[in-house]
Amino acid sequence: MSEPRLTERPLLTRARIGVLMGGQSAERDVSLRTGAAVHRSLVRRGYNAVTIDVGPMLFRDLRDQKIELVFLALHGPGGEDGSIQGFLETLGVPYTGSGIQASAIGMHKVTTKTLLASAHIPVPGGTVVKRGEEVSRTTAMRAAKLRWPVVVKPASQGSTIGVTIVRKPAQWRDALVLAHRYDVDAMVEAYIPGHEVTVSIIGRQHASPLVLPAVEIVAPGGFYDFSAKYEKGKTQYLCPAPLTAAISRQIRMLALRTYEVLGCEGAARVDFRITPRGRPVVLEINTAPGMTETSLLPMAAAQAEIDYDELTERILESALVRAACHDRPSEEGRTP
Repeated sequence: MSEPRLTERPLLTRARIGVLMGGQSAERDVSLRTGAAVHRSLVRRGYNAVTIDVGPMLFRDLRDQKIELVFLALHGPGGEDGSIQGFLETLGVPYTGSGIQASAIGMHKVTTKTLLASAHIPVPGGTVVKRGEEVSRTTAMRAAKLRWPVVVKPASQGSTIGVTIVRKPAQWRDALVLAHRYDVDAMVEAYIPGHEVTVSIIGRQHASPLVLPAVEIVAPGGFYDFSAKYEKGKTQYLCPAPLTAAISRQIRMLALRTYEVLGCEGAARVDFRITPRGRPVVLEINTAPGMTETSLLPMAAAQAEIDYDELTERILESALVRAACHDRPSEEGRTP
């Protein structure tokens, strides 16, 4: 006996949906978990969906599976940096989430910070050390007016991969080597004391983006690293975050402003540090938030009374909006 659908609401589309997952980034395992969860959700809703593990034969897979629409469940370089988005644009296949430009900017933390700072959004001070450059810690610290501790991380990675909190000079070189293992650019930025909070946003077709309740992250040792993110029970999540009304309003406004400045679509998540004096600082934006059982986007959505399946469907809407936008010029330009 087949599992009954949770709702009988009409489907948004009858198109065949390909859930793209896996890929070759360092976040492959997380992406496979996200993709599997999304696929189960779409099938529960009654959509015609299949999973595709992204590899060199992606074009053939899309063709053979007769994919008409893509739900992107990829994380990391190759999945959320604009490259897969550009590939799908070339094929004319609508996809979920942000477009090429917003994805590329959001993935490269240096570019994100530069753009946000120009929009007067608070970000940590810092500098960049390129792979192969012989830059002493003293030179780098003085140039960016930094003091210990600092955070060293790859410019284009997610899930806290390659990140080190450098608390003393002896850790400097190893931190750079680790960051450069994943990216040509290593960011060196001020360590912001305080607590970590994240705000998720979902785009809507005929209304302003929906800002979900903030989540405070209480990680073991104060560092929200890869294991703290994906191993159940290691980290405590407080949702809604226990913040004052004033700080809650401020981070909601800053998260929405960040989303709009980058030109995001679909779902995104903005990560903050809140200083002991209550000053929020934007660390980064994730334009392809995880959808695993421990992910923060579904957690925040649940607090807003949006269950996992409804959340998946709301993200799916972004692909349909993109499809409609692509179709409109040809319709308008057609001779009556």
